[in-house]
Amino acid sequence: MKKIQKALALMLALCMVLALSACGGDTPAESKAPEASKAPDTTPTEQGGEPADDVELLWWAPPTFIQDADDPAGTYEQKLVEEFNASHPGITVRVETIDFTTASDKITTAIESGTAADVLFDAPGRIIEYGKNGKLVSLDDMFTDEFKKDVGNDDLLTSCQGNGTYYMYPISASPFYMAINEKMWTDSGAIEHVNLEGNRAWTTDDFEKAIEKLAAAGYNPGVLFCSGQGGDQGTRAFIANLYDGSVADGEKYTFNSDAMIQGLTKAQEWINKGWLGNGVQYNGGGSIELFAAGTTAFEFCWGTSAAGNNAATMESNGVTPISLPFPSADGKPVLEYLVNGFCVFDNGDAAKAEASKTFIKWLCDNTENVTRTGAFPVLQSMGNLYPGDAEKELLVEFTKMYGPYYNTMDGFANMRAQWFDMLQKITGGGDVTELANAAVEASNAGMAG
Repeated sequence: MKKIQKALALMLALCMVLALSACGGDTPAESKAPEASKAPDTTPTEQGGEPADDVELLWWAPPTFIQDADDPAGTYEQKLVEEFNASHPGITVRVETIDFTTASDKITTAIESGTAADVLFDAPGRIIEYGKNGKLVSLDDMFTDEFKKDVGNDDLLTSCQGNGTYYMYPISASPFYMAINEKMWTDSGAIEHVNLEGNRAWTTDDFEKAIEKLAAAGYNPGVLFCSGQGGDQGTRAFIANLYDGSVADGEKYTFNSDAMIQGLTKAQEWINKGWLGNGVQYNGGGSIELFAAGTTAFEFCWGTSAAGNNAATMESNGVTPISLPFPSADGKPVLEYLVNGFCVFDNGDAAKAEASKTFIKWLCDNTENVTRTGAFPVLQSMGNLYPGDAEKELLVEFTKMYGPYYNTMDGFANMRAQWFDMLQKITGGGDVTELANAAVEASNAGMAG
Protein backbone atom coordinates (compact mmCIF):
# COMPACT_ATOMS: atom_id res chain seq x y z
CA MET A 1 0.00 0.00 0.00
CA LYS A 2 2.82 2.40 0.82
CA LYS A 3 4.26 1.91 -2.67
CA ILE A 4 0.91 2.79 -4.20
CA GLN A 5 0.57 5.84 -2.00
CA LYS A 6 4.05 7.00 -2.94
CA ALA A 7 3.28 6.51 -6.60
CA LEU A 8 0.14 8.59 -6.28
CA ALA A 9 2.08 11.26 -4.46
CA LEU A 10 4.63 11.26 -7.27
CA MET A 11 1.90 11.74 -9.88
CA LEU A 12 0.43 14.67 -7.95
CA ALA A 13 3.79 16.28 -7.35
CA LEU A 14 4.79 16.08 -10.99
CA CYS A 15 1.43 17.48 -12.08
CA MET A 16 1.90 20.41 -9.71
CA VAL A 17 5.41 21.08 -10.97
CA LEU A 18 4.33 21.19 -14.59
CA ALA A 19 1.45 23.49 -13.70
CA LEU A 20 4.06 26.10 -12.84
CA SER A 21 6.06 25.43 -15.99
CA ALA A 22 3.04 25.64 -18.27
CA CYS A 23 2.39 29.15 -16.99
CA GLY A 24 6.00 30.20 -17.44
CA GLY A 25 5.09 33.08 -19.71
CA ASP A 26 2.24 34.33 -17.54
CA THR A 27 4.39 36.51 -15.36
CA PRO A 28 3.13 39.45 -13.32
CA ALA A 29 2.84 42.79 -15.07
CA GLU A 30 6.14 44.61 -15.02
CA SER A 31 6.31 47.47 -12.58
CA LYS A 32 8.89 50.14 -11.97
CA ALA A 33 11.55 48.09 -10.31
CA PRO A 34 14.56 49.21 -8.30
CA GLU A 35 18.05 48.50 -9.56
CA ALA A 36 18.98 44.87 -9.00
CA SER A 37 21.25 44.72 -5.98
CA LYS A 38 24.63 43.09 -6.27
CA ALA A 39 25.40 40.29 -3.86
CA PRO A 40 28.62 40.77 -1.90
CA ASP A 41 31.72 39.37 -3.57
CA THR A 42 31.84 36.33 -1.34
CA THR A 43 31.03 32.71 -1.91
CA PRO A 44 28.09 31.12 -0.11
CA THR A 45 28.74 30.04 3.47
CA GLU A 46 30.09 26.49 3.47
CA GLN A 47 27.86 23.76 4.87
CA GLY A 48 28.02 23.90 8.62
CA GLY A 49 29.36 27.44 8.59
CA GLU A 50 28.04 30.09 10.93
CA PRO A 51 27.27 33.71 9.95
CA ALA A 52 28.51 36.52 12.16
CA ASP A 53 24.98 37.33 13.36
CA ASP A 54 21.89 35.17 13.70
CA VAL A 55 19.81 35.14 10.54
CA GLU A 56 16.21 34.02 10.08
CA LEU A 57 14.97 33.04 6.61
CA LEU A 58 11.52 32.39 5.18
CA TRP A 59 11.20 29.73 2.46
CA TRP A 60 8.09 29.68 0.28
CA ALA A 61 7.58 26.11 -0.88
CA PRO A 62 4.81 25.07 -3.28
CA PRO A 63 3.80 21.41 -2.69
CA THR A 64 6.51 19.97 -4.90
CA PHE A 65 8.52 17.49 -2.87
CA ILE A 66 6.99 14.01 -2.67
CA GLN A 67 5.71 13.27 0.82
CA ASP A 68 5.86 9.98 2.71
CA ALA A 69 2.69 7.88 2.79
CA ASP A 70 -0.23 10.02 4.01
CA ASP A 71 1.85 13.00 5.18
CA PRO A 72 0.23 16.31 4.18
CA ALA A 73 1.99 18.77 1.85
CA GLY A 74 4.87 20.51 3.57
CA THR A 75 5.76 17.67 5.96
CA TYR A 76 8.97 16.72 4.17
CA GLU A 77 9.94 20.38 3.78
CA GLN A 78 9.54 20.89 7.53
CA LYS A 79 11.83 17.93 8.20
CA LEU A 80 14.39 19.47 5.87
CA VAL A 81 14.45 22.83 7.62
CA GLU A 82 14.71 21.15 11.02
CA GLU A 83 17.72 19.19 9.80
CA PHE A 84 19.29 22.27 8.23
CA ASN A 85 18.73 24.43 11.29
CA ALA A 86 20.33 21.82 13.54
CA SER A 87 23.45 21.64 11.39
CA HIS A 88 23.81 25.38 10.70
CA PRO A 89 24.12 27.42 13.90
CA GLY A 90 23.20 31.02 13.32
CA ILE A 91 20.74 30.34 10.49
CA THR A 92 17.09 29.57 11.20
CA VAL A 93 14.80 28.71 8.30
CA ARG A 94 11.02 28.78 8.48
CA VAL A 95 9.03 27.10 5.73
CA GLU A 96 5.63 28.21 4.49
CA THR A 97 3.76 26.04 1.99
CA ILE A 98 2.05 28.12 -0.67
CA ASP A 99 -0.73 26.93 -2.95
CA PHE A 100 -0.06 26.75 -6.68
CA THR A 101 -3.41 28.27 -7.59
CA THR A 102 -2.76 31.45 -5.59
CA ALA A 103 1.04 31.54 -5.62
CA SER A 104 1.43 34.05 -8.44
CA ASP A 105 -0.85 36.67 -6.87
CA LYS A 106 0.66 36.10 -3.43
CA ILE A 107 4.20 36.56 -4.72
CA THR A 108 3.34 39.64 -6.78
CA THR A 109 1.62 41.32 -3.85
CA ALA A 110 4.47 40.49 -1.50
CA ILE A 111 7.11 41.79 -3.91
CA GLU A 112 5.35 45.10 -4.32
CA SER A 113 4.80 45.50 -0.57
CA GLY A 114 8.37 44.52 0.31
CA THR A 115 7.30 41.40 2.25
CA ALA A 116 8.55 38.67 -0.07
CA ALA A 117 10.10 35.54 1.39
CA ASP A 118 13.85 35.06 1.20
CA VAL A 119 13.78 31.82 -0.81
CA LEU A 120 11.30 30.57 -3.42
CA PHE A 121 11.01 27.30 -5.36
CA ASP A 122 9.65 27.81 -8.89
CA ALA A 123 10.43 27.39 -12.61
CA PRO A 124 12.45 29.76 -14.84
CA GLY A 125 9.47 31.43 -16.51
CA ARG A 126 8.55 33.42 -13.42
CA ILE A 127 11.89 33.45 -11.63
CA ILE A 128 13.81 35.01 -14.48
CA GLU A 129 11.11 37.65 -14.93
CA TYR A 130 11.49 38.59 -11.25
CA GLY A 131 15.24 38.82 -11.79
CA LYS A 132 14.94 41.01 -14.87
CA ASN A 133 12.66 43.31 -12.87
CA GLY A 134 15.35 43.78 -10.22
CA LYS A 135 13.65 41.77 -7.48
CA LEU A 136 16.23 39.02 -6.99
CA VAL A 137 19.79 38.60 -5.76
CA SER A 138 22.37 37.56 -8.31
CA LEU A 139 23.51 33.95 -7.85
CA ASP A 140 26.50 34.28 -10.18
CA ASP A 141 28.97 33.29 -7.45
CA MET A 142 27.21 29.92 -7.03
CA PHE A 143 27.81 29.00 -10.66
CA THR A 144 31.44 28.07 -10.32
CA ASP A 145 33.40 26.54 -13.18
CA GLU A 146 33.23 23.21 -11.36
CA PHE A 147 29.44 23.43 -11.01
CA LYS A 148 28.91 24.40 -14.65
CA LYS A 149 31.17 21.58 -15.82
CA ASP A 150 29.17 19.11 -13.72
CA VAL A 151 25.90 20.31 -15.28
CA GLY A 152 27.52 19.99 -18.69
CA ASN A 153 24.61 21.57 -20.59
CA ASP A 154 24.94 25.19 -21.68
CA ASP A 155 21.28 25.42 -22.67
CA LEU A 156 20.11 24.32 -19.23
CA LEU A 157 22.48 26.78 -17.60
CA THR A 158 21.12 29.55 -19.82
CA SER A 159 17.61 28.77 -18.58
CA CYS A 160 18.76 29.97 -15.15
CA GLN A 161 19.85 33.36 -16.49
CA GLY A 162 18.24 36.68 -17.25
CA ASN A 163 20.21 39.33 -19.11
CA GLY A 164 23.38 37.35 -18.45
CA THR A 165 22.88 37.05 -14.67
CA TYR A 166 22.11 33.79 -12.88
CA TYR A 167 18.92 34.14 -10.82
CA MET A 168 17.85 30.50 -10.38
CA TYR A 169 19.89 27.67 -8.83
CA PRO A 170 18.61 24.41 -10.38
CA ILE A 171 17.88 21.17 -8.58
CA SER A 172 16.29 18.98 -11.27
CA ALA A 173 14.86 18.85 -14.77
CA SER A 174 12.42 16.73 -16.75
CA PRO A 175 11.79 16.45 -20.51
CA PHE A 176 8.64 16.96 -22.54
CA TYR A 177 8.12 14.38 -25.29
CA MET A 178 5.39 12.45 -27.18
CA ALA A 179 3.59 9.14 -26.71
CA ILE A 180 1.93 6.57 -28.96
CA ASN A 181 -0.80 3.98 -28.32
CA GLU A 182 0.98 0.62 -28.43
CA LYS A 183 -2.04 -1.45 -29.54
CA MET A 184 -3.08 0.90 -32.33
CA TRP A 185 0.44 1.14 -33.70
CA THR A 186 0.98 -2.61 -33.46
CA ASP A 187 -2.36 -3.61 -35.02
CA SER A 188 -1.94 -1.16 -37.91
CA GLY A 189 1.67 -2.16 -38.61
CA ALA A 190 2.83 1.40 -37.89
CA ILE A 191 5.05 0.12 -35.07
CA GLU A 192 7.56 -1.24 -37.61
CA HIS A 193 8.57 2.37 -38.34
CA VAL A 194 9.30 3.12 -34.67
CA ASN A 195 12.74 2.79 -33.11
CA LEU A 196 12.32 1.04 -29.77
CA GLU A 197 16.04 0.66 -29.11
CA GLY A 198 18.43 2.92 -27.22
CA ASN A 199 17.17 6.49 -26.97
CA ARG A 200 14.37 5.71 -29.47
CA ALA A 201 15.31 8.57 -31.81
CA TRP A 202 13.52 8.27 -35.15
CA THR A 203 12.99 10.24 -38.34
CA THR A 204 10.30 12.38 -39.93
CA ASP A 205 10.13 9.98 -42.88
CA ASP A 206 9.42 7.08 -40.52
CA PHE A 207 6.73 9.09 -38.74
CA GLU A 208 5.03 9.90 -42.04
CA LYS A 209 4.99 6.23 -43.08
CA ALA A 210 3.58 5.30 -39.67
CA ILE A 211 0.70 7.80 -39.65
CA GLU A 212 -0.24 6.77 -43.18
CA LYS A 213 -0.65 3.20 -41.94
CA LEU A 214 -2.64 4.34 -38.91
CA ALA A 215 -5.05 6.23 -41.16
CA ALA A 216 -5.39 3.26 -43.52
CA ALA A 217 -6.28 1.07 -40.54
CA GLY A 218 -9.00 3.51 -39.49
CA TYR A 219 -7.37 4.88 -36.33
CA ASN A 220 -7.80 8.51 -35.32
CA PRO A 221 -4.52 10.45 -35.44
CA GLY A 222 -3.25 12.70 -32.71
CA VAL A 223 -4.30 16.34 -33.01
CA LEU A 224 -2.28 19.48 -33.65
CA PHE A 225 -4.01 21.24 -30.76
CA CYS A 226 -4.23 25.04 -30.90
CA SER A 227 -7.34 26.35 -29.13
CA GLY A 228 -5.08 28.12 -26.63
CA GLN A 229 -1.60 28.11 -25.16
CA GLY A 230 -2.03 25.17 -22.78
CA GLY A 231 0.68 22.61 -23.55
CA ASP A 232 1.83 24.57 -26.59
CA GLN A 233 5.44 23.54 -26.02
CA GLY A 234 4.42 20.18 -27.49
CA THR A 235 3.29 21.56 -30.84
CA ARG A 236 6.32 23.84 -31.13
CA ALA A 237 8.73 20.99 -30.44
CA PHE A 238 6.90 18.72 -32.90
CA ILE A 239 7.00 21.26 -35.74
CA ALA A 240 10.57 22.37 -35.02
CA ASN A 241 11.94 18.83 -35.06
CA LEU A 242 10.31 17.78 -38.34
CA TYR A 243 12.97 19.55 -40.42
CA ASP A 244 15.46 20.61 -37.74
CA GLY A 245 14.12 24.14 -37.32
CA SER A 246 14.05 26.32 -34.22
CA VAL A 247 11.47 28.52 -32.54
CA ALA A 248 14.03 31.11 -31.46
CA ASP A 249 17.75 31.80 -31.63
CA GLY A 250 18.13 33.39 -28.21
CA GLU A 251 17.78 36.94 -29.53
CA LYS A 252 14.65 36.77 -31.67
CA TYR A 253 11.86 34.39 -32.66
CA THR A 254 12.58 32.44 -35.83
CA PHE A 255 9.64 30.17 -36.57
CA ASN A 256 9.31 31.68 -40.05
CA SER A 257 12.63 30.13 -41.13
CA ASP A 258 12.66 27.85 -44.17
CA ALA A 259 12.88 24.77 -41.92
CA MET A 260 9.95 25.85 -39.74
CA ILE A 261 7.80 26.78 -42.74
CA GLN A 262 8.59 23.37 -44.21
CA GLY A 263 7.41 21.74 -40.98
CA LEU A 264 4.24 23.82 -40.79
CA THR A 265 3.48 23.11 -44.45
CA LYS A 266 3.96 19.38 -43.91
CA ALA A 267 1.62 19.46 -40.89
CA GLN A 268 -1.01 21.26 -42.98
CA GLU A 269 -0.60 18.61 -45.69
CA TRP A 270 -1.06 15.78 -43.17
CA ILE A 271 -4.20 17.44 -41.78
CA ASN A 272 -5.65 17.71 -45.28
CA LYS A 273 -4.96 13.98 -45.83
CA GLY A 274 -6.49 13.02 -42.48
CA TRP A 275 -3.16 11.71 -41.16
CA LEU A 276 -2.98 14.43 -38.47
CA GLY A 277 -5.96 15.75 -36.55
CA ASN A 278 -7.18 19.35 -36.79
CA GLY A 279 -6.94 20.37 -33.14
CA VAL A 280 -8.50 23.82 -33.35
CA GLN A 281 -10.99 22.78 -30.64
CA TYR A 282 -8.38 21.46 -28.22
CA ASN A 283 -5.52 22.67 -26.06
CA GLY A 284 -2.86 20.38 -24.64
CA GLY A 285 -5.09 19.22 -21.80
CA GLY A 286 -7.95 18.31 -24.10
CA SER A 287 -5.57 16.53 -26.45
CA ILE A 288 -4.21 14.44 -23.59
CA GLU A 289 -7.75 13.47 -22.60
CA LEU A 290 -8.38 12.16 -26.12
CA PHE A 291 -5.24 10.03 -25.99
CA ALA A 292 -5.86 8.71 -22.49
CA ALA A 293 -9.39 7.73 -23.47
CA GLY A 294 -8.05 5.66 -26.36
CA THR A 295 -9.60 7.99 -28.95
CA THR A 296 -6.38 9.08 -30.68
CA ALA A 297 -3.28 7.13 -31.64
CA PHE A 298 -0.58 9.55 -30.51
CA GLU A 299 -0.03 12.61 -28.33
CA PHE A 300 2.43 15.52 -28.59
CA CYS A 301 1.91 16.98 -25.10
CA TRP A 302 3.43 14.27 -22.93
CA GLY A 303 5.72 14.08 -19.93
CA THR A 304 6.09 12.42 -16.56
CA SER A 305 3.11 14.25 -15.09
CA ALA A 306 0.81 13.48 -18.02
CA ALA A 307 1.78 9.82 -17.83
CA GLY A 308 1.26 9.62 -14.08
CA ASN A 309 -1.84 11.73 -13.87
CA ASN A 310 -3.62 9.68 -16.56
CA ALA A 311 -2.37 6.22 -15.57
CA ALA A 312 -5.70 5.04 -14.14
CA THR A 313 -7.70 6.39 -17.08
CA MET A 314 -5.39 4.74 -19.59
CA GLU A 315 -5.53 1.43 -17.76
CA SER A 316 -9.34 1.44 -17.74
CA ASN A 317 -9.36 2.20 -21.48
CA GLY A 318 -6.73 -0.37 -22.42
CA VAL A 319 -4.18 2.26 -23.44
CA THR A 320 -0.52 1.36 -23.08
CA PRO A 321 1.61 4.42 -23.93
CA ILE A 322 5.06 4.20 -25.46
CA SER A 323 7.26 7.22 -24.78
CA LEU A 324 9.17 8.62 -27.76
CA PRO A 325 11.20 11.70 -28.62
CA PHE A 326 9.79 13.78 -31.46
CA PRO A 327 10.63 12.58 -34.97
CA SER A 328 13.29 14.68 -36.68
CA ALA A 329 14.77 15.00 -40.15
CA ASP A 330 18.24 13.90 -39.06
CA GLY A 331 17.21 11.50 -36.31
CA LYS A 332 18.68 13.82 -33.68
CA PRO A 333 15.70 15.31 -31.81
CA VAL A 334 15.82 18.41 -29.65
CA LEU A 335 13.45 18.41 -26.67
CA GLU A 336 11.95 21.11 -24.52
CA TYR A 337 12.00 20.59 -20.78
CA LEU A 338 11.04 21.70 -17.30
CA VAL A 339 13.69 23.04 -14.92
CA ASN A 340 13.08 23.24 -11.16
CA GLY A 341 15.06 25.56 -8.95
CA PHE A 342 15.36 28.22 -6.28
CA CYS A 343 15.80 31.97 -6.23
CA VAL A 344 16.65 34.49 -3.54
CA PHE A 345 14.63 37.69 -3.20
CA ASP A 346 16.51 40.92 -2.72
CA ASN A 347 15.21 42.09 0.67
CA GLY A 348 18.08 44.51 1.21
CA ASP A 349 19.96 42.30 3.66
CA ALA A 350 23.32 40.94 2.47
CA ALA A 351 23.61 38.52 5.39
CA LYS A 352 20.22 36.99 4.58
CA ALA A 353 21.16 36.73 0.93
CA GLU A 354 24.32 34.77 1.74
CA ALA A 355 22.50 32.54 4.23
CA SER A 356 19.83 31.86 1.60
CA LYS A 357 22.50 30.74 -0.85
CA THR A 358 23.88 28.35 1.74
CA PHE A 359 20.42 26.93 2.29
CA ILE A 360 19.50 26.36 -1.35
CA LYS A 361 22.89 24.81 -2.12
CA TRP A 362 22.37 22.45 0.81
CA LEU A 363 18.95 21.50 -0.57
CA CYS A 364 20.10 20.96 -4.15
CA ASP A 365 23.21 18.94 -3.32
CA ASN A 366 21.09 16.18 -1.72
CA THR A 367 20.16 13.34 -4.09
CA GLU A 368 17.02 12.42 -2.13
CA ASN A 369 15.74 15.95 -2.55
CA VAL A 370 16.23 15.59 -6.31
CA THR A 371 14.21 12.37 -6.45
CA ARG A 372 11.54 13.95 -4.25
CA THR A 373 10.85 16.34 -7.14
CA GLY A 374 10.14 13.33 -9.34
CA ALA A 375 12.56 14.65 -11.95
CA PHE A 376 16.20 14.13 -12.86
CA PRO A 377 19.40 15.64 -11.45
CA VAL A 378 21.02 18.53 -13.28
CA LEU A 379 24.42 17.37 -12.01
CA GLN A 380 25.97 14.55 -14.01
CA SER A 381 27.97 13.46 -10.96
CA MET A 382 24.74 12.30 -9.27
CA GLY A 383 24.36 9.57 -11.89
CA ASN A 384 21.20 7.48 -12.26
CA LEU A 385 18.95 8.07 -9.27
CA TYR A 386 16.26 5.66 -10.47
CA PRO A 387 18.01 2.28 -10.84
CA GLY A 388 15.75 -0.53 -11.99
CA ASP A 389 13.09 1.84 -13.39
CA ALA A 390 13.16 1.20 -17.15
CA GLU A 391 10.95 4.18 -18.02
CA LYS A 392 13.04 6.58 -15.95
CA GLU A 393 16.21 5.15 -17.49
CA LEU A 394 14.78 5.89 -20.93
CA LEU A 395 13.91 9.44 -19.89
CA VAL A 396 17.46 9.93 -18.66
CA GLU A 397 18.45 9.39 -22.31
CA PHE A 398 15.88 12.02 -23.28
CA THR A 399 17.52 14.54 -20.93
CA LYS A 400 20.56 14.40 -23.22
CA MET A 401 18.40 15.87 -25.99
CA TYR A 402 17.65 19.19 -24.28
CA GLY A 403 17.82 22.17 -26.61
CA PRO A 404 17.96 25.96 -26.17
CA TYR A 405 15.61 27.20 -23.45
CA TYR A 406 13.74 30.15 -24.95
CA ASN A 407 10.98 30.41 -22.31
CA THR A 408 12.87 33.18 -20.53
CA MET A 409 13.23 35.37 -23.63
CA ASP A 410 11.54 38.76 -23.63
CA GLY A 411 8.06 38.68 -25.13
CA PHE A 412 7.56 34.97 -24.46
CA ALA A 413 3.94 35.35 -23.36
CA ASN A 414 3.10 37.35 -26.47
CA MET A 415 4.86 34.82 -28.70
CA ARG A 416 2.70 32.01 -27.29
CA ALA A 417 -0.44 33.91 -28.29
CA GLN A 418 0.94 34.49 -31.77
CA TRP A 419 1.86 30.82 -32.11
CA PHE A 420 -1.52 29.26 -31.41
CA ASP A 421 -3.34 31.95 -33.42
CA MET A 422 -1.07 31.13 -36.37
CA LEU A 423 -1.72 27.38 -36.00
CA GLN A 424 -5.47 27.94 -35.96
CA LYS A 425 -5.27 29.75 -39.29
CA ILE A 426 -2.88 27.21 -40.82
CA THR A 427 -5.08 24.27 -39.85
CA GLY A 428 -7.93 26.18 -41.50
CA GLY A 429 -6.03 26.23 -44.79
CA GLY A 430 -4.31 29.62 -44.59
CA ASP A 431 -1.08 30.50 -46.41
CA VAL A 432 1.72 29.10 -44.24
CA THR A 433 4.50 31.50 -45.23
CA GLU A 434 2.31 34.58 -44.92
CA LEU A 435 0.96 33.52 -41.53
CA ALA A 436 4.38 32.53 -40.14
CA ASN A 437 5.95 35.81 -41.22
CA ALA A 438 3.15 37.83 -39.62
CA ALA A 439 3.31 35.83 -36.37
CA VAL A 440 7.08 36.17 -36.08
CA GLU A 441 6.94 39.89 -36.84
CA ALA A 442 4.38 40.38 -34.07
CA SER A 443 6.34 38.15 -31.68
CA ASN A 444 9.59 40.06 -32.17
CA ALA A 445 7.83 43.41 -31.92
CA GLY A 446 6.46 42.24 -28.56
CA MET A 447 9.95 41.75 -27.20
CA ALA A 448 10.33 45.47 -26.74
CA GLY A 449 7.09 45.80 -24.79
